[in-house]
Amino acid sequence: MNPVVWLYAIPLIVILIFYLWKQSSKHKASKRIYDESVAAGMTEPASLHPVIDPRRCLGCASCAAACPEKDVLGIINGKAQLINPTHCIGHGACKKACPFDAIELVFGTEKRGVDIPQVDEDFQTNVPGIFIAGELGGMGLIRNAVSQGVQAVDSVCELEGIGGHHDGVLDLVIVGAGPAGIAASLAAQSRKLDFVTLEQDSLGGTVSHYPRGKIVMTAPAVLPVVGKMQFKETTKEALMDFWQGVVEKTGLEIKDRHRVESIERDDNQPGSNQDSPLFTVKTATEDYRCRSILLAIGRRGTPRKLGVPGEEQNKVVYRLIDPEQYIDQHVLVVGGGDSALEAAVSIAEQPGTDVTISYRSEAFSRAKEKNRNKVADAEKEGSLRVIMQSNVKHIDEDKVTIITADDKEVVLDNDAVIVCAGGILPTAFLKDTGINVDTKFGTA
Repeated sequence: MNPVVWLYAIPLIVILIFYLWKQSSKHKASKRIYDESVAAGMTEPASLHPVIDPRRCLGCASCAAACPEKDVLGIINGKAQLINPTHCIGHGACKKACPFDAIELVFGTEKRGVDIPQVDEDFQTNVPGIFIAGELGGMGLIRNAVSQGVQAVDSVCELEGIGGHHDGVLDLVIVGAGPAGIAASLAAQSRKLDFVTLEQDSLGGTVSHYPRGKIVMTAPAVLPVVGKMQFKETTKEALMDFWQGVVEKTGLEIKDRHRVESIERDDNQPGSNQDSPLFTVKTATEDYRCRSILLAIGRRGTPRKLGVPGEEQNKVVYRLIDPEQYIDQHVLVVGGGDSALEAAVSIAEQPGTDVTISYRSEAFSRAKEKNRNKVADAEKEGSLRVIMQSNVKHIDEDKVTIITADDKEVVLDNDAVIVCAGGILPTAFLKDTGINVDTKFGTA
């Protein structure tokens, strides 16, 4: 062969070999993550997620590179694939990055439907005067929640009678103090609306329930009054400190521990009509009359309770705030998801703790492999105890009784119970309010 041909052929061959090696490496890494997700039963994305058309996809991996979570998308057999579905936060960067228009963003799957409330382009529901922003509408990214909260308030300001400061009637009630609720509150403050912000728990919404040290992915966003949020990646604690600083700097008043029990239309009140109704927002302690409502309550919902005697005690909580508060205590963690396993391991690391996990199933099939491994290691070391196929029967002041699959009762010394059994989605609340909810099975 002509030496000149070899001069060009050899580099091309080297490049081809390197390319094939890289593709093989990507395939193996992606297949490993995908197989782990399948083995753990973690194959159903929580909400908005990509669906890849294999006919259009050429396996360039632009989508995987653009994803802020890094291990959500991968390349298997030369095609992009959702390899870690439960990690997807609905960022949408993958769709924008795809040069072949092979990605569609959808809610739900063929097997698992996702309830999404109906909202128009102004974030208003089918009930005039009631708006929805943030995660509840299916968009989980902090930047999206912030943007939607502001836009929703802009839409509120277009309603009849807003800004009139009528005696006893608020312009707006904001329900929820997560990113969408805080952004909306700042927007309402800047627009000089007469408003109140209610939160069933505490400042931060869903973010406040993350385990300590969790890395939170966000993106630059602009907050009314405050200006630009500079960070792209931070810890839960840093983000919570940021929100607290925003509240203190701007003088926002957040009424925490105010769980909204119902929303009623005041059709018989003067000034109320079909197109511009008045509402009464009812909490356990106070009622608020208003002209509009923004629901920024997220999808976490109300914590699911066990429904057993003794659960009303103060020692029973539904999230872990600080593991150090349980030093030298006997702690029972109920649940088998990531939040339960992370809570149990972090408490077991504290001095003098005696930690037990009670879970109703025979395996931690919905938890990440790394969390399952941490629990297994801690169990081997004797720092925590695991009782599978068990349920809490009774909670006493200093004891807790667990019943096992063979109907045996196990009585444990106990100072605290942490229930990580998930939440009850607010679908029923929305429907009771008159808001239409669609169940999406893999549709845009």
